[in-house]
Amino acid sequence: MDLHDELPPAVPAKELLALADSHHARVARPLGTREVAGHLVKTYALEAPGRTVTEPAAREALRVAAGHLELGALRGSLGLAVVLVHAGGDGDYLLVHTWIEGHMSDLAVFTGPAGRPEDLRPGRVGLAPCVWEAAVLAHERDAFTRQVLDGAGSLVERLAAWGADTVEGDVR
Repeated sequence: MDLHDELPPAVPAKELLALADSHHARVARPLGTREVAGHLVKTYALEAPGRTVTEPAAREALRVAAGHLELGALRGSLGLAVVLVHAGGDGDYLLVHTWIEGHMSDLAVFTGPAGRPEDLRPGRVGLAPCVWEAAVLAHERDAFTRQVLDGAGSLVERLAAWGADTVEGDVR
């Protein structure tokens, strides 16, 4: 098969090009680092055009995240997490990304209808971050490596640097 002449049957050209045509930036903004369920949690709002993560929505998302983080020790949690509160174009999403033992991470995705954070529920099996969520998590992987694993100074200094190392503005 020559990719210059034909695509594999599973690649829907029309749908893929329509997705590319509708792609846009979304705004990421840090909401601070705080303690949640014994974890140090860096929190972000991620907003689709015309949507905003409100303070009550962020509080409710952190309440849901706390329930997940309370069982962190059973999953090997190292006590550091990133929470994304995403006001998406088709609903609301909450991602709880926790650093765990062995240079690994744990990810929980919750979904719900737009503007109803009290209805966030665990996402379906296999659901993974969308392109915008993945952009923030990519930054966070680099921040964790840069500030905590490869950082200098005491652990308190490294964690303060990690908390301050955020992404803000348009993500694609």
